Amino acid sequence: MIDIAIIGAGPYGLSLAAHLVADGLNVRVFGQPMHTWRTGMPQGMVLKSEGFASNLWDPTGAFTLKHYCEDLGLPYKDSGLPVPLRTFSDYGVAFQNRFVPMLDQRWVTKLERNNNGFSLHLDENEIVSAQRVVIAAGIRQFYDVPAELDAISGPLVSHSANHHRLCQFSGKQVLVIGGGASGVGLAALMSQKGAQVTVAARRPRIAYCGPPTQRTLLEKIQEPETGLGTGWRSLACVVAPMVFHHMPQDFRHLVVRKHLGPSPGWTSRDEVEQNVRVLLGAKIARSEQHDGLASVTFRTDDGNETVVQADHVIAATGYKVNMRRLQFLSPAILQNMQLADQSPVLSRNFETSVPGLFVVGTAAANSFGPLLRFAYGAGFTSRRLSRFLCRTAIRRSVTVNSELVAA
Repeated sequence: MIDIAIIGAGPYGLSLAAHLVADGLNVRVFGQPMHTWRTGMPQGMVLKSEGFASNLWDPTGAFTLKHYCEDLGLPYKDSGLPVPLRTFSDYGVAFQNRFVPMLDQRWVTKLERNNNGFSLHLDENEIVSAQRVVIAAGIRQFYDVPAELDAISGPLVSHSANHHRLCQFSGKQVLVIGGGASGVGLAALMSQKGAQVTVAARRPRIAYCGPPTQRTLLEKIQEPETGLGTGWRSLACVVAPMVFHHMPQDFRHLVVRKHLGPSPGWTSRDEVEQNVRVLLGAKIARSEQHDGLASVTFRTDDGNETVVQADHVIAATGYKVNMRRLQFLSPAILQNMQLADQSPVLSRNFETSVPGLFVVGTAAANSFGPLLRFAYGAGFTSRRLSRFLCRTAIRRSVTVNSELVAA
C-alpha cells in the first residue's frame, strides 16, 4: 500500500508531488504529464499569464520557467513577452522528468473507498491501494456546452477543449461561440490557418487585456501587479486564500464566478479585428442542421435575430466544475462527498467530506478563491497541502508503531 496517490499530472499534481517526494513520502502519481496543455489547447497559442506567473513549483523554487528557458537559450522575460504554449508544455514535462520521474502514465479508471483507504483501478486492470488520494484532474472533463446546441450535437459541434491541431479548418466556415480568451484566441489562430471565422459573444464588447507597459510608481500602488494580473482584488486573492476560505459560501462562489471574467489576450486582437467577423450582444436562441451545415440563430441586444451558418461550431463556453463528471469516482464516493453547486466542500487542508480524499486545482476554487483557477495557484496549494500530508503521515506512523508495540 502506498501512502499518497495523486490523480493528475498537470501543474498542480506535479508541483504537489515534487514537494511530497522531497519530504520522503511514499507517493505515486497517475496520468500523462501536462496532458491538457499538450492535447487540449490549440497549437500556436500563447499564455495569458506573464512569464513570472507561469512556473511549476519545486520545494526550493529553483527550477522556474526562466531557469528552463535560460538553459535552452529560449526567449524569456518576466513580463511583456508572451509565453508560447509549446514552451510551457515542454517545461512542465522537463519538470516532471526532474522531480517526478516515477510518474505512472496510465489512467485511473475507477476510484473506490475501502476499509484501509482507497483502491485505484488502472487502465490495464491493475489495482493499486493507497491510504490517501489527491484529485488533481484539471478542467478538461468539466467542459460546458450550451443546451441550445443539442440539436446539432455530433460532428457539427465541439468544445474548444477538443482542439489542438487546427489545419482541418482551413477553407471552412467556423462559428466560435464565446468572447473569452479561449474563443477569441482560437478564432485568431484558425483565421491564420485559412478558416473563415465568426465569433459570437454575449457581451457588448470584447474586453481584451492590454499589452504590458512601463508603469509609474503611482500606477503600481493603485493597481499592484500579481500573478493573476493587476489590482487590489487580485492581490487579495493571491495573498489571502485562507481568509477567502472563511468567507460565507454564497460570497465565495460569487467571487469565483465574477472576478477575472472572460478577457482575451492582446496578442489575438489584430487578427480578430482585421479578419474575423464578430457578432456582439448575441445570445443563442436555437440551432438546426441544414444540408450538412450547422445553423445557429442568435438574438441580439436590439431584439433582432441573426442566423449564422457554418461547417462547424465550436463552443468556447468555458468550464463548470461538476464532480459527477469525473467518471472514475465511484457512486459511493460521490454519495458521501459534500457538494455545493456540484463543487466539493473542502476543509482548510483541501480534504473533502470523504476522509483521506483531497481535491486541488480548479475544482477547489470555490473553497480557496480565483487563485486556484490558474496554474499560479499550484504554489500555494503544494506548500500548504504537502505540509499537512507530511505532518499527518508522521502522526499516522507514530500511531501505527505504538499499536504494534502495545500488541
